Amino acid sequence: MPGVGAASAFSEVLDPAPGGPTDPPVTVDSDAEPSTPMLYGEASRVEMRLADLLAGLSRLADLGFGIPAGEALRSAALAGLLGRSLGVPDEDLHAAIYTALLHHVGCNGYAHEAGRAVGDELTMYAVTAQTNLADPKEMLTIFLPGLLAGRPLSERVRLAAVTLTRGKRIGLESTTAACEVGRDAARRLRLPGEVQLSLYRSYEWWNGRGVPDGLEHDGIPLGARLAAVTSTASLLDTTAGRSRVTEVIAGGSGSVFDPGIADHLVAHRDELLDRLGACDPHGLVLEVEPQPVAYVLDARLVEVATVFGDLADLKTPHLHGHSRGVARLARDAGARCGLDGGDLEDLEVAALLHDVGRVAISSAVWDKPGELTRHEWEQVRLHGYHSERILAGSERLAHLAALVGMHHERCDGSGYHRGCTRGELPLEARLLAAADAYQAMTQPRPHRSALDPEQAEEQLREGVRAGLVDEEAASAVLVAAGHHTEVRREAPAGLTGREVEVLALLAVGCSNREIAEKLVISRRTAEHHVQHIYSKIGASSRAAAALFAMEHDLLT
Repeated sequence: MPGVGAASAFSEVLDPAPGGPTDPPVTVDSDAEPSTPMLYGEASRVEMRLADLLAGLSRLADLGFGIPAGEALRSAALAGLLGRSLGVPDEDLHAAIYTALLHHVGCNGYAHEAGRAVGDELTMYAVTAQTNLADPKEMLTIFLPGLLAGRPLSERVRLAAVTLTRGKRIGLESTTAACEVGRDAARRLRLPGEVQLSLYRSYEWWNGRGVPDGLEHDGIPLGARLAAVTSTASLLDTTAGRSRVTEVIAGGSGSVFDPGIADHLVAHRDELLDRLGACDPHGLVLEVEPQPVAYVLDARLVEVATVFGDLADLKTPHLHGHSRGVARLARDAGARCGLDGGDLEDLEVAALLHDVGRVAISSAVWDKPGELTRHEWEQVRLHGYHSERILAGSERLAHLAALVGMHHERCDGSGYHRGCTRGELPLEARLLAAADAYQAMTQPRPHRSALDPEQAEEQLREGVRAGLVDEEAASAVLVAAGHHTEVRREAPAGLTGREVEVLALLAVGCSNREIAEKLVISRRTAEHHVQHIYSKIGASSRAAAALFAMEHDLLT
């Protein structure tokens, strides 16, 4: 196997000081001395396995590239299988798996420009992924027909002209953006230098004709070379079949792909892809990750969520900073409503990730200045669902999936995507909806300018009067935003707002598991709330708790 180099940083550090071991734009110090030790197998100190966390969030990369959710996970699993089959050292295998998981994470960075050029950047990306770019004939027989399919004649003519006159420039700019965003995301996630470098070199070609720097042969990191092959092979196996896998991988061997890797995959195609298809790729990634496996401190979850929220907000300049703004408002408002500890952190993480599903809808829709068509509006209504499914793919984030999916629900049932009413919306969902609405109003959109704070306040209050927005949540968000509004939240015995909600469910006989499900919290968190309630009200039975709730009128 040519060019197998050690990725020593991966065996040392996952939690260095903020900023990571790189000096943008290119230099990566993969041997940087860590400031804190790597967390391997120390289950008492950590709660997140890195591969599990990124496995779920990698769906953002898939949807932002216009390919089926789960493809990055399949590619990472295949990278593990292929790397083991090739005898790749564990350090490089680590780098290859994480590079494959995040291979397309930077593609959303050029969505705005691509959408303006071709109308639907997701179609362009998806067709690009199906095309052997080293074969000029496939640009005419696969790429262009795929890009033009289903378009009106006038649009087909325009897109053909754009492809012929600006296609090379668009390809260069989009790939460069993807490389830089992918590298910087890995740096902010504090991934080792070898992963950062591999993501930056993910679109280099073996023959030196790739991007961003035209590196060739063993000058390209092994993780990047493995991920390039497995990303293509996995997707083609899903969408076009085994013969197409052989055609593209063999056809690109020695040009796009490292011939040692490409030829080995072709020779063992059925064995590797059958194994991949027979297993849950999520479980397979966890299985093939070399020991010792990597963990992340649970305290860093907000930091990780911030990175992915920023990646989602790259979709269009109108969204930049939106997720951070919603998270600031939601967390402050939640504290004012009595949330604390794990509940407050869950709300902040959900707020940071509430819009990750936006990447699944073309930027041409988000950037449209005029009225949306019925079809476009239906796409918009699904972005909360896509956010929900992205979080559901990670064990650590799955309990927040339903909450994230509720951020456009309204108290009267007129919201989307499920049409929930106030009684079905936990406090966190009402806070998230109010924070999202206020933050969106204070940012410009293609069809309007940003509202000033006073206008946004009045709009949010109008939503309360119309029965759309919860009054308590709106008041708390307005205080968090700097408006002079008092939040009315008084409860006996020092109960917090969350504890009042738990008490009402406890009183009617809900188990800890049922309380957790209804309030979209973990069972352990529900148990802690129940214990705190009993302690505060001086009771130890459901009957006494119910009597206390009735006495103080806390059941409505």
